Amino acid sequence: MEADKLTSLAAALEYVEQNLTSDFSQEKCARYACCSLSGLQKLFRSVFRRSVGDYVARRRLTAAARELQQTDRTALDIAVEFGWGSAEAFTRAFSRVWGVTPSEYRRSWHFSGLCPRLDFPRHFMREGELIMTSKYDISELYDYIRSRQGTYAVTFDASHLMEINDTLGREAGDKVILECIRRIDRECSDGMMMFRIGGDEFVMMTGLSDRAEVAALAGKILAHNGESVSHGGTDIPVSMRAGAVMLRPGKLSYSELFTELVSAPAEIPGDVRF
Repeated sequence: MEADKLTSLAAALEYVEQNLTSDFSQEKCARYACCSLSGLQKLFRSVFRRSVGDYVARRRLTAAARELQQTDRTALDIAVEFGWGSAEAFTRAFSRVWGVTPSEYRRSWHFSGLCPRLDFPRHFMREGELIMTSKYDISELYDYIRSRQGTYAVTFDASHLMEINDTLGREAGDKVILECIRRIDRECSDGMMMFRIGGDEFVMMTGLSDRAEVAALAGKILAHNGESVSHGGTDIPVSMRAGAVMLRPGKLSYSELFTELVSAPAEIPGDVRF
């Protein structure tokens, strides 16, 4: 991708973050990013496989989920803050993305980072092909992660997500992602944290230092490999790979940490690599 497009993309993402609780205009976003509206729309679809509007809605619903978790504010207050005119409209939008209503989410979920802030795109090779993927910004979690040194982080990677997106569509892939998140979230107990680091990659901060306990915890999640979600009358098997990283004592740079977490999962679904 040309440097000017990367610059425009970075500026557009910055504009989105600045306007999550304001009236959002794609035209103003394009001007801020120094590109045409059609150029902005093509850029988002090319890099993220989502429209600008869909990306903004998902960022807002992610921020709204965090408010549901961390505050006692009503769903209507949160809905209005993030641009929905009624609790009913907010509930419909929230349910489409999260698969549950805001009240159900507040009762049963720990995880809120379904669509974290996107950082600069990163390029890498997969099976001899140059792939554009999305790097989520976990810099705000860096100090927290470093404070957990001496314990294990487990990275989970959804299997065959790119193939599912290409053959069955992005909505099918979104259902697979949500099912992976649900399985991990169910096993998150107090003192644990989960966050997303890529399009199909999630990290569970276990707080555990015993390798056998970590293996057992990851095994409970991977035991559901092969169970399916339904989309458009098609049953889609959902499986994950996993890898455990001991957060070493001592200074670990952000880039080193990110690389370790991304490369942790085993090659074979169901396995846990240490």
